Amino acid sequence: MKLAKLSLAAMMVAGLASSSFAADTLADAFKNGKVSGAIQAYYWTKDKDDNIGNADIFSTGLDLSYETASFYGFKFKGTFQSSSSPFINDDGEAMFDGDMHGSGAVLSEAYLSYTLGKTTALVGRMYLDTPLVASSGSRMTKQSFEGAAIINTDLPDTTLIAGYVQKFQDRTDGDGNIGKFSKTFGTGSGASGVSPEIEDGAFTVAAINKSIAGLTLTAAYAQANDLKGIMDRLSIAYAEADYQGKAGSFSYGLAAQYYYNDFGGNDTTYDANNLWATKVSLGYDAFGAYVAYSKVNDKTNGLGVVSGLGGGADLAYTGSPIMSSSYENDTEAYKVGATYAIMKNANVGVSYTVNDIDSTDYKAAFAAIEADYAFEGALKGLSTAVIYEDGSKDASGKSAMRLNLNYKF
Repeated sequence: MKLAKLSLAAMMVAGLASSSFAADTLADAFKNGKVSGAIQAYYWTKDKDDNIGNADIFSTGLDLSYETASFYGFKFKGTFQSSSSPFINDDGEAMFDGDMHGSGAVLSEAYLSYTLGKTTALVGRMYLDTPLVASSGSRMTKQSFEGAAIINTDLPDTTLIAGYVQKFQDRTDGDGNIGKFSKTFGTGSGASGVSPEIEDGAFTVAAINKSIAGLTLTAAYAQANDLKGIMDRLSIAYAEADYQGKAGSFSYGLAAQYYYNDFGGNDTTYDANNLWATKVSLGYDAFGAYVAYSKVNDKTNGLGVVSGLGGGADLAYTGSPIMSSSYENDTEAYKVGATYAIMKNANVGVSYTVNDIDSTDYKAAFAAIEADYAFEGALKGLSTAVIYEDGSKDASGKSAMRLNLNYKF
């Protein structure tokens, strides 16, 4: 199954599409604005090991957004997020303080955008979804960035993105409160959990091309400067080729991706590192199946491969839904899975993932099942999703379950 994410390109297209509703006065721009949001209720549980037993948390949240109508190409959008945990046990605090247990409210989006032709510029606090700098919305509170971005689609079938971020709002502050904006950036699933303080911010560029039918080519680069106490510079490069085809009721796909990390100018030497992966998929009608493989260089640089800034910068084909990571040093990962669309608004999927690190004699397997359902009719806007994952003896957890309920309006 594939989680839908709103990209910067989609934001720009939405802005262009709404230009026909442009306001004649600044007052009309606010009067003709739109309100949207979401109400959330999540119950998560995880059985980690003998020291941390059943960790349980029940959280509720409210997102509220307001966006003005276009005024001579200008628009403003603001989004508040709030979260609370009416129930959490002691083991839950130990487990979830870093990503789910964060009570409070935060202004996650407050940006001004300007669209001219096929170019949109944004400045302020915003959700980003670029290949290497991306907000994660998989928890109660969505991550956000403070900075600027520009998106252009003048070239046929091509999206060009450039951005600079100076602050980051994580899901929580690690101490039971909702995340606030700071210079401490969360990374993707790599970097062994490192959350660096980036003094001089980070920039990224990306190009996405779909000139050849069925083929999506992606290239991206990001650089963070002055990671205090770690290194002077972190450079991340990413490339992907993804071909998806169809012949009648049959579908097929072949994809390959490559990460490269360069760690520069630091007192402690970290060797450059890389990850490459490939994925093959086949499908018939509502059924799909896939197999994927990834390999991280066996250099013992202590950081593995950093997949990007923000939890959404996690593109490796071989991560399990909850517990496994493909980015540690010397990791070979294998994943097989299958999906079935029971109906147009209901899906189920199963997967089996193996992580093998020969240098440390670590090998763990993860079996998972996922299902989602979107209601229709009087309950349109309401959706639910459930994930259950079981880990083998050496895995990062014995078992985990997530039950999410969302209503978007």
